[in-house]
Amino acid sequence: MRQPDEVTTFPQWSPAFLAGAQLEDVRTEYEVLQLLRRCASHFGFSHFLVARLPDGDRRRFSERLVISSWPAELVHGYDGLGIYHTSRLVAEVAQTKRPFLGDHSLMAPKEPGPAADAAAALAGRHELAVSLAFLLHATAGEPFAMVFSGKKAPRGQDDLAQLYFTAVQLFACLEQTFVRHPAVKDKLSGREIECLRWAAAGKSSDEIAIILGISAYTVSSYFKSAAKKLGAVNRMQAIASAMRMKLI
Repeated sequence: MRQPDEVTTFPQWSPAFLAGAQLEDVRTEYEVLQLLRRCASHFGFSHFLVARLPDGDRRRFSERLVISSWPAELVHGYDGLGIYHTSRLVAEVAQTKRPFLGDHSLMAPKEPGPAADAAAALAGRHELAVSLAFLLHATAGEPFAMVFSGKKAPRGQDDLAQLYFTAVQLFACLEQTFVRHPAVKDKLSGREIECLRWAAAGKSSDEIAIILGISAYTVSSYFKSAAKKLGAVNRMQAIASAMRMKLI
């Protein structure tokens, strides 16, 4: 009987600019975030994001967002437009496995109109003049978009190849954090979940304090503790993580 072909796996690799990073030891989204920051900076980008592609239910962008360096104002502004599922990014990334470049209209709908103009203007205010995007798949097959944005395009084919291979490595690290989510549910307190739920509904810390009958300082403390437990670096990422785990 013929023996199966021997399978060869390559050792873990990281580029020179991530020197000192032990990718196999990465355990939290925060660690992945810091590595993605270093990656983006090395290639001259100011922003990045990883988001699940829409699956037909038209859920909000913030619910599909996994990890990003977008400021809260940009996330809120884009989320409020409700156009992620009709964006050029979603349309283009689903058609090719190759990295592709887009301009400030990448996150806007293909069809012209007020929403497309608003999305392009929002990108312009945050200097998302050029974006490099590509499709990645989780081990189970779920599709994700990874986008690096900034003022200038990549410097050449060698840089593009290194960025892509680095991104695949970092996405593998990010995927490893997904399997650790179920245990977090038992660690979050009822108050922490309430604060995250009201924040996801658009309430400020002061408004949540009034609703829950506690001080704004206490609300802030709940956000900090929830973010730490979720491996997030700020409120927006904590909310996004809680949504993905269906805690809120």
